[in-house]
Amino acid sequence: MSRAFVFPGQGSQAVGMGRELAEAFPVARQLFEEIDEALKQKLSKLMFEGPEADLVLTENAQAALMAVSVAVVRVLESEGKFRLADKCAYVAGHSLGEYSALAAAGAISVADTARLLKLRGQAMQKAVPVGAGGMAALLGVELSLAEEIAKEAAQGEVCDCANDNGPGQVVLSGAKEAIDRAVELAKAKGKKAMLLTVSAPFHCALMQPAADAMAEALAGVTLAPPTVPLVPNVTATETSDPDTIRDLLVKQVTGLVRWRETVIFLKEKGVEQMIEVGAGKILSGLVKRIDKEIAPFSAHTPAEVEALLKTLS
Repeated sequence: MSRAFVFPGQGSQAVGMGRELAEAFPVARQLFEEIDEALKQKLSKLMFEGPEADLVLTENAQAALMAVSVAVVRVLESEGKFRLADKCAYVAGHSLGEYSALAAAGAISVADTARLLKLRGQAMQKAVPVGAGGMAALLGVELSLAEEIAKEAAQGEVCDCANDNGPGQVVLSGAKEAIDRAVELAKAKGKKAMLLTVSAPFHCALMQPAADAMAEALAGVTLAPPTVPLVPNVTATETSDPDTIRDLLVKQVTGLVRWRETVIFLKEKGVEQMIEVGAGKILSGLVKRIDKEIAPFSAHTPAEVEALLKTLS
């Protein structure tokens, strides 16, 4: 069976994430300690115990989600006595999950990935003053209509498509007033639209200062070819070239997350099973909506990891 390992993005974090994994598997505990050391921060304590208000901060949530995802992969490899490349054909991640995918596939060291995500979260938060930006989910809307609504709502301000998550679910991002107009326009067209509670307008042109910060940071980090091809958010097609990956990680900060197209690409490449590695089950739900023939599987807890090991053996 051809498989892809996929890695969740922000929104999947929750207090207690990774704790059972660390208690059950020494290799997971070692991974969390490695990240704590890299960040000079007790991130694992924050993950295990909270407070939630600190965990959900972008600069903490991004590294925390990566930590759990990579810990699961380390446990799978250690307990199953195999390498990731032996069991999957592709990796992909939703937004920050792309960094988790690259760390899991050996393209970036875990320590560098943690530091990059800490910086990414801080840079995204600083890029736009609090309250100046917003995001909204348009439901029952395909990408072409979402693009029309965004263009009409902009009126000289930034209003971009940020996430094409699946059939009938597109997220817009941009200036608060423009996003408010987009919500009203969508409703006028008979579509459902809802403002999202976010700390910044991710994946839109307002994030350019964060993209510039990531370009500088990524220039100083060693990237190797991943052990299996990555399907990046920006292109939704495979690559293993480090320079291309570096460039796309920068573009990803302001660019559209093409998740629907990513899943379609993987299906066209023969992928029959997508394994969501890390906290939550958001991507598994999206996969079901995009293509019902693909079997989703999610693994985060020790019990889920043990069950996954049986299917991979």
